[in-house]
Amino acid sequence: MKFGWRGAIGVAISAVLLWWTLRGEDVTRIWSVLTHSNLALWAASACFATLIFPLRARRWAALLEPVAGRLPFSSLWQSTAVGMMVNNVAPARAGELARAFALSRAEPTVKFTAAFASLAVDRLFDGTIVLLLMVLAMLDPAFAQRNADSTALLLSMRFAAAFLATVLVVLALLVAAPARVFAIYDGTVGRIMPGLAPKGRHLLEGFASGLGVLRSPRLLGEVFFWTVLHWLCNAFAFWLGFRALGIDVPASASLLLQGIIAIGVAVPSSPGFFGVFEATGKIGLGLYGVASDQAVSWAIGFHVLSYIPITVIGALYLTRLKLHFRDFSGAGSAPQA
Repeated sequence: MKFGWRGAIGVAISAVLLWWTLRGEDVTRIWSVLTHSNLALWAASACFATLIFPLRARRWAALLEPVAGRLPFSSLWQSTAVGMMVNNVAPARAGELARAFALSRAEPTVKFTAAFASLAVDRLFDGTIVLLLMVLAMLDPAFAQRNADSTALLLSMRFAAAFLATVLVVLALLVAAPARVFAIYDGTVGRIMPGLAPKGRHLLEGFASGLGVLRSPRLLGEVFFWTVLHWLCNAFAFWLGFRALGIDVPASASLLLQGIIAIGVAVPSSPGFFGVFEATGKIGLGLYGVASDQAVSWAIGFHVLSYIPITVIGALYLTRLKLHFRDFSGAGSAPQA
């Protein structure tokens, strides 16, 4: 995997945001806050933060059932762990490619394009549920009491909702009228770039095949259940981190904060989303009147403790699957693998 200019931009953005987060903060004060926090609650927080990845793997089983049947949980979990580890150490969200590629290696009957397409639906469900939970958090009277002016936040949510709606329309067209989409593709890309059109058409067909879950009410319900459980588990991990530091905010704050962070990490950043996570964590807790040193302490503490376990687990599975980082560089050109 090449670093490239996108990686350089991401690192630059992360560096600027990390500087902004720590600007004016007393680092020794932050260290003191962390060292005097509740280690047992931090350990519990890290456990629940890691638990979301097996839940994500379980959801993936339902997403892939239409094209691959019920896959073994072990293959899905190992591939998910590898992908999340790669996201933590490589630029440009390479973990999404790595996750699909690792599964296609662990389960040769699964096409890479189908596995990768299922991740688009995976992220669509994530975005929808996260936004819904944010709305619930903002309906909590405790939010209005602590933050009378939420104009900027509401504007950000509108942009996120518009983006999700656009993605949903495109996916719906691929599900309801794939032949029509293919015809439009052939009539545009086929004429403009005839040399690349066949490969693109093959990828588009594989992508459409990964959207079968959208045709089954049963599978949609199953994916919805696991998505809600995933994000409630993540929010609970946030809340345990709050309690570890003695941060006094309503439980609904964790629902709002995870949404703000999820929107924030969509921008280019360094591997592991460092800088972006800390900045959005500081902003989100600031909405509830949390002191900046406590907010930054939480963001750093939670980020590090949630980063380490899945990175180590993913690295172990990478070795077990006999994969190397160079294998992922050609993932996009190997749809059958």
